Amino acid sequence: MKRYIIEFGTGIDFHGQDPTGAARKAVRDAVSHSCLCGLSEILGIKDLNAMMVDVTIAVPNPEKVDGARVLDEIPFGRKSIKAVAGGMRAPGLFLPELGDGDDSIIVANACVEVKVNPSL
Repeated sequence: MKRYIIEFGTGIDFHGQDPTGAARKAVRDAVSHSCLCGLSEILGIKDLNAMMVDVTIAVPNPEKVDGARVLDEIPFGRKSIKAVAGGMRAPGLFLPELGDGDDSIIVANACVEVKVNPSL
């Protein structure tokens, strides 16, 4: 498998301090920056599920990321995810009625790598 594209995204959870929610938004942001038309138009790949999609999420409290929910943001391919410590925790507003446990905002960064077998 060869890397075809690497894309980055950022996701923010303003209320609720949910690393999974921020991670999902980060992956959605990364995916929204790409159109992989070259897979079919240049490489001739017919089955988009033949590609591999490796996701790395950098977020506070990576152990709390629900990887399966984050990977739901990727529509095709064989998917994997790795959550690592990173991202950012920034001061925000404490609004318990919005699910806040404290006043912090959670920021996640995503790196989405698409790998293909060019001989397919």
